[in-house]
Amino acid sequence: MLKINGINVFYGDLQVLWDVSFEVKEKEILVLVGANGAGKSTTIKTISSLLTPRTGTIDFSGERLDRLPPNKIIEHGIVHVPEGRRLFPEMTVEENLIMGSLYGEAKRKRFDTLEHVYSLFSRLKERRKQMAGTLSGGEQQMLAVGRGLMSCPKLMMFDEPSLGLSPILVQDIFNIVKQINKEGVTVLLVEQNVKQTLAMCNRAYVLENGRIILEGTGSELLENEQVKEAFLGI
Repeated sequence: MLKINGINVFYGDLQVLWDVSFEVKEKEILVLVGANGAGKSTTIKTISSLLTPRTGTIDFSGERLDRLPPNKIIEHGIVHVPEGRRLFPEMTVEENLIMGSLYGEAKRKRFDTLEHVYSLFSRLKERRKQMAGTLSGGEQQMLAVGRGLMSCPKLMMFDEPSLGLSPILVQDIFNIVKQINKEGVTVLLVEQNVKQTLAMCNRAYVLENGRIILEGTGSELLENEQVKEAFLGI
């Protein structure tokens, strides 16, 4: 579904990704794991066209994406739920959700999708007229996910969705990610919560210093000695 082919990405003169290649298969959950600064968020930002690779290509369902603007990426069905939520704090919950449905099919299906989002997140429905900036951290993360769903995505990318949440809310968010995947949406997940994400994913890649150093199924990497030592404290 998504093929990343040898991308090299820079911030100015500083190279952050080195010849990164991987693929995401349709309807799977794929996880990118790695320490802070490994290049995980940079990878997702590059797929979203917030960054442009200096070399290499990005293909989605047979079409090249790496020279398109971000709004065209959304129109292709790729949605990015960013680290830190990036909501519109002085807009209501419902207004934030509607901002996720500005293009094409998403706009046509807006009200049906809105009801679906409210069925997944009943708390958002209860707070639909409340300003987003007044929500709790967990509610804001739900809103960020809901806004992404409003775009009717084929591929949904999550950047650290559990960041700053309590263990109970972390499990709630991961359950929602699994539910979204069961409904047919392909998931690319970036997370520092390595144990839980490897347990729930189909496949995973490990990034270190901007390079992919390992790949395998979630269960294979959970048993990998290098992963155990680096991320699981075993």
